[in-house]
Amino acid sequence: MNPQFPSPHISSLLTQLGLTPNCTGFFQTACALELALQEPRALCLITKWIYPAVAKRCNTSPSAVERNIRLSVSHIWKEAPLRLASLSPKPLHEKPSNAAFLAILCVHLAKPL
Repeated sequence: MNPQFPSPHISSLLTQLGLTPNCTGFFQTACALELALQEPRALCLITKWIYPAVAKRCNTSPSAVERNIRLSVSHIWKEAPLRLASLSPKPLHEKPSNAAFLAILCVHLAKPL
């Protein structure tokens, strides 16, 4: 795993949503967000671009990255569904997919402070 801690904005947002650094998917989700913020088009190619890139950085497999991000989304949906829904530009009636989740957070993080 890349020893570099995620940016303070990403770390803060994930912890506000209930995902803490001791959760397996925390760093992989943060890494996926960093990559998507650098190259927003990657959100259209999550399985072909984001998962392999995160896997390479974290020394794991793309399927493990997909699973860990999915578990992170499930954890956040269980712990803070209203907070996550408040970040979404459209109503969330069910747990978002990994791609939708990353897109919601990227749009929020890209807003000026």
